[in-house]
Order: sequence, then C-alpha cells, then structure tokens
Amino acid sequence: MSLVLTIPDDILDSIRLPKEKMEKELRKELAFLLYERGLTSMGVARRLAELTKWEFIEGLAERGIRRHYDERELEEDITYAEGS
Repeated sequence: MSLVLTIPDDILDSIRLPKEKMEKELRKELAFLLYERGLTSMGVARRLAELTKWEFIEGLAERGIRRHYDERELEEDITYAEGS
C-alpha cells in the first residue's frame, strides 16, 4: 500500500523552499515528526526521509529531538540490516 498526499498549490506556494527541494524536504520533516511522536521507528523514518543513519541522527540533534531506542527498534534495525 502506498499513500499519495495532495497539498494544495496555495499552501505549497507559501512554503519557503525551492520547488526542486520541496518533496525531499517535506518527506524529511514528516519523517522527523513521525519519529518524534513515536509513531514510527528510526529505521522506517530514515527510509521515508531517504537519509543514512548518521544523517538522520544529525537531523534529530539539529531539531532538538530526543533519540528513543527500545528493543522493538533494535529488532527492526537488525531485520532491516539483514535485508539490505
């Protein structure tokens, strides 16, 4: 399953980002928000943001987002690493 999110043009026009960077930056911000709220693991958020582990960790620090890590995330990261 995939999801397509439609953002009206007037809202896109009000976002202060270059058009060519809009999708990538919005994906990153969504990924950081989902992770911060505990709605997804770091591995899944990194995939959404298309960032390496270290880029994601740096992004957390830049945004003042506390890193959370539990057994479930460890298992997901191990499963992800084995599949890569």
